[in-house]
Amino acid sequence: MGYADPNQVGSGLRQRLYSRAFIVGSNDNPEGRIVYLVLDTQSGDTAVRHGILEGLKELGPEYDCYGKSNVAVTGTHSHSGPGAWLNYLLPQITSKGFERQSYQAIVDGALLSIKRAHESLAPGYLTVGETEIYNANINRSPFAYLANPKEERGRYEHEVDKTLQMLKFQSAEDGKERGVLTWFPVHGTSMLGNNTLISGDNKGVAAVLFEKDMQRPEEGSNGFVAGFSQANVGDTSPNVLGAYCEDGSGEKCNFEDSTCGGRTQPCHGRGPMFRKADEGASSCFEIGQRQYLGAKALYLSMVTKGRLLSGPVRSFHTYRDFSNQTLQHPNGSVVNTCPAALGYSFAAGTTDGPGAFDFTQNDTGVPNANPLWSVVRNFLREPSETQKACHYPKPILLDVGEIERPYLWTPNIVDIQVLRIGQLLIIISPGEATTMAGRRWKEAIAASASTLAFTSSTSNEQDPPIVVLGGPANSYTHYIATEEEYGIQRYEGASTLYGPHTLNAYINATTSLLPHLFDPSGSKHPTEPGPDPPIHTNISYNFNSAVRFDRAPFFKQFGQVLTDVAPSYQRGETVRVTFVGANPRNNLRLEGTFVAVEHLQGGKWVTVRDDSDWDL
Repeated sequence: MGYADPNQVGSGLRQRLYSRAFIVGSNDNPEGRIVYLVLDTQSGDTAVRHGILEGLKELGPEYDCYGKSNVAVTGTHSHSGPGAWLNYLLPQITSKGFERQSYQAIVDGALLSIKRAHESLAPGYLTVGETEIYNANINRSPFAYLANPKEERGRYEHEVDKTLQMLKFQSAEDGKERGVLTWFPVHGTSMLGNNTLISGDNKGVAAVLFEKDMQRPEEGSNGFVAGFSQANVGDTSPNVLGAYCEDGSGEKCNFEDSTCGGRTQPCHGRGPMFRKADEGASSCFEIGQRQYLGAKALYLSMVTKGRLLSGPVRSFHTYRDFSNQTLQHPNGSVVNTCPAALGYSFAAGTTDGPGAFDFTQNDTGVPNANPLWSVVRNFLREPSETQKACHYPKPILLDVGEIERPYLWTPNIVDIQVLRIGQLLIIISPGEATTMAGRRWKEAIAASASTLAFTSSTSNEQDPPIVVLGGPANSYTHYIATEEEYGIQRYEGASTLYGPHTLNAYINATTSLLPHLFDPSGSKHPTEPGPDPPIHTNISYNFNSAVRFDRAPFFKQFGQVLTDVAPSYQRGETVRVTFVGANPRNNLRLEGTFVAVEHLQGGKWVTVRDDSDWDL
């Protein structure tokens, strides 16, 4: 899924997309298992998770311990992956519907990664640690961030979280490291809107760099897996040089609404290598490399500085209908969430990917846009006065939570899930929490967990909880902004689906169920499953053309070399070769490669580059 632009059609592959599965189980309780998936996709998804859970049932009774409560499906939030695989109509529109081949490839890859992780389960040690990476992300909506209370902002040095947190997996049998799972917030938007090559963006780069580094036998065992998961990513950007006007002026974009001369389109964020005309590829590699280098340095230091985890492995999952949740506000009043809706500033896009037409960010109250858009909105569905009041000050552009023709446009039923591994608590967020939203959510979970630990025999009160946030996961509920940021109505606030109290609703839902993770019996606080979300895989429209006929040109054969490589090259030169290829949709070559570079070593051809490499 790219930038929701129907003209951004894939033309090739820069780097393979992967599913990485991490399974943690309790030695004391065979039923105590959690599965954390990191997919090189835009997000988790309701239908994809459903497909994975159904697939696990088909693997036999050995996999009965995996289900709704303990399987988390997260996406790295790459904006340079294929589209047409999500459950709800809105993200399907710009991808021309739902393509089962894409959907099934994701589900099958996830299942295979879980199967391999399950088959390799063995006793081991888990260590956590953290480090700071200062040059890999910035805040792309600082004007909204500044709306948060000054005292609260004063507790933090930066406008985004610079901390990378790591969970390291080590074998008890031979002492070798088996993998790492990291959390760090930076958007997968290094590759630009004019890119048409598939990749996992900067987190895909970081993961492959780490895994290839660990292929050295003296440092790691075979099959080392490096997962680079997202965190509170909502208002972060990898375009660390800031946003500038690409209209010839070279000036910085307007601070309040990210416009240039009143227009959104010329305002673009600049990555570290923005002067290279390569659709963001060099900047993408650089941001990925910065994450990898920070993670590798932390990994090496954790030999002496890591914190060993111990204790139970537990989880909970339920569904909640966020179209009308009643909860108590921190100020004591009773408030409600709303049926999902998107504001006018949603259509303005961000400095990572500006929108079209005359929409701008920071658009509250009466929208500052062509009145024609109100006509278009009302043609789809005119929001009621109740809905307008519930979402205020968001001017509603798309009343997506109340449009059910031909099927639901966005989710109203959301996933509520938290995983526990000893002292580590993992919030599974279905939306993109902004920096401050994530901080508040993590603080609320940590405070509640600390209180519960005092009354639980499963925790040591001297060992404070560690809380991380992973997402967007299990579904895609767009954004989760603070109430103050919501009032500014930049892109993140306008994309917060369930009104100004969305964040507090998530906090309320997760903290109310947290005692389940600290009860020694594990049964005092069972979680009700909640209302099941709709699955649209069998009713979704698809307007993508099938591959009806594919053949090589006359007098040619598939695989035939048209332009061969030169006999030799100087270091730094680009090697080019042209050959007759087939439509890749005829054979996705899962577990294989579309192209390989081989080196003749001692009379034997050895593969030295394949689809996993960034430079092929």
